[in-house]
Amino acid sequence: MSATILLILRVLLAASLYAFIGLAFYLIWRDLQQQTLPSASRLPPTLTLVHITDEEPVHLSFTTQEIVIGRDPSCDFRLEDSTVSAQHSRLTFRRGHWWIEDLRSTNGTSLNQEPVTTPMVIASGDELRCGQITLMVTIGESS
Repeated sequence: MSATILLILRVLLAASLYAFIGLAFYLIWRDLQQQTLPSASRLPPTLTLVHITDEEPVHLSFTTQEIVIGRDPSCDFRLEDSTVSAQHSRLTFRRGHWWIEDLRSTNGTSLNQEPVTTPMVIASGDELRCGQITLMVTIGESS
């Protein structure tokens, strides 16, 4: 009698071990399939920067994952102001959020009146200040 029970327990243990290994392989395979989805699903939401000037507001929208703000002609968002450094700050899309970081500018970058000393997450409606220039941020909506 005890030999039969022991045999049944061994079979159940082996079956549960194979089921666990099968489940682990299935979860790994499913995770790999999700990682190979087209990168279109990982595109950043549209980021719109609005610079209020004396004449007319300047609206620029971006869909790239990195935006450099500064006075240099190679910058994505060019600001003609002596208080703005050549490459003043950088906006990047990573981990599902837009981030702002100061690129060691002379007059600093601030987010909602707080100095940006380390990369910070930005949200729609935030106010960025590069030198003496103020920019309004809109994420995900075209303006």
